[in-house]
Amino acid sequence: MKTRGEEMVAIQETIKILNDDDALELFKKTLPSSSLLQVSSAAADAQRKALGIVRGTKGVGNRAGLDFLAMALSGKKIDFSKVVKMIDDMVSLLKREQADDDNKKEYCSIQIDAIEDKAKGLEKKIGDLEASIADAEELLGTVVGELKTLAKGIKDLDKSVMDASVQRKDEHAEYTELMTNNNAAIELLGFAKNRLNKFYQPGLYKAPPKRELSEQDRIAVNMGGTMAPTPAPGGIAGTGVSALEEVPAFVQISLHSRSETMNVAVDAPAPAPDTWEGGYDKKSEETTGVIAMVDLLVRDLEKENTEAETDEKNSQQSYEEMMQDAAGKRAADTKSIREKEAAKANAEATKERSSEELRLSVKEHMATKQYEGQLHMECDWPT
Repeated sequence: MKTRGEEMVAIQETIKILNDDDALELFKKTLPSSSLLQVSSAAADAQRKALGIVRGTKGVGNRAGLDFLAMALSGKKIDFSKVVKMIDDMVSLLKREQADDDNKKEYCSIQIDAIEDKAKGLEKKIGDLEASIADAEELLGTVVGELKTLAKGIKDLDKSVMDASVQRKDEHAEYTELMTNNNAAIELLGFAKNRLNKFYQPGLYKAPPKRELSEQDRIAVNMGGTMAPTPAPGGIAGTGVSALEEVPAFVQISLHSRSETMNVAVDAPAPAPDTWEGGYDKKSEETTGVIAMVDLLVRDLEKENTEAETDEKNSQQSYEEMMQDAAGKRAADTKSIREKEAAKANAEATKERSSEELRLSVKEHMATKQYEGQLHMECDWPT
């Protein structure tokens, strides 16, 4: 543009010289002539001055039009009408080129601004995508760790529930066995007490229920036959009482422990009297003490049953509450696992999508910067 400006100045000065009134008057007189021999010294001076200006500018602009104009001015025979036309054509060409340059400058400015804005936008997008990928990776690491913790927690919870169920089953079995044995012992002690009452306190004795004849037995008796023999009672000592454990041994141990508490010697019988004077008194104080000891054993067994029932009820309630809490925790942890698996899937999808967008954005950014470089090469004016 600087060179073109200098070129325009040279052409304007040339036009000014050639359009001078004296030069025009001279040209009117000399143009009809076919020879330049009649050109006055003033016209020659004007020719040389114009040629000097053109030659001084030609080296700067280095344009073909100036070369042709210099050749036309340096000729021996010169048609100034053609020179003026050449100058007019050059001025028109320079104006068109200047307009083109102005339009291109505006176009380049718009394009460079647009491509720079696009490059900045892509750089920001790349930064956002990289941050999104980093966040997704961090979230994935956290969620994976939490999923492992929840899975281990559920596994440990299931094992605890299984252990608690086995323990509750064993405790209930022990309770059932204890109650069965204690009830059998109570029944056996009642049978023994009733037998003692038969001898010592007949008024308190309860006879066994009479055998009810079946219809078949009644027919046989009415016809003079005999009833079928009554089967011998089974159980412990023919009492019909049975237990899971050896109840007599349990009773003996209980009797032994209770005798130690009451300071009653039951292991060895009392020494026999020296004489039978006065007769044998069956309703002695020692006899009633034995019955009282039996009653004490029964009360102890009943108390133990009551305590066992209370412990069993409390244990069962605690077990049910623990099962309910465990079920609630397992359901909550299972729901949390589903939610975290969904979050993990979303994070993986986000990471994959952002990675693909990042790849395309980086590629587009490289192409944008390359095009920006080409625009600068095309549009940047030399200084």
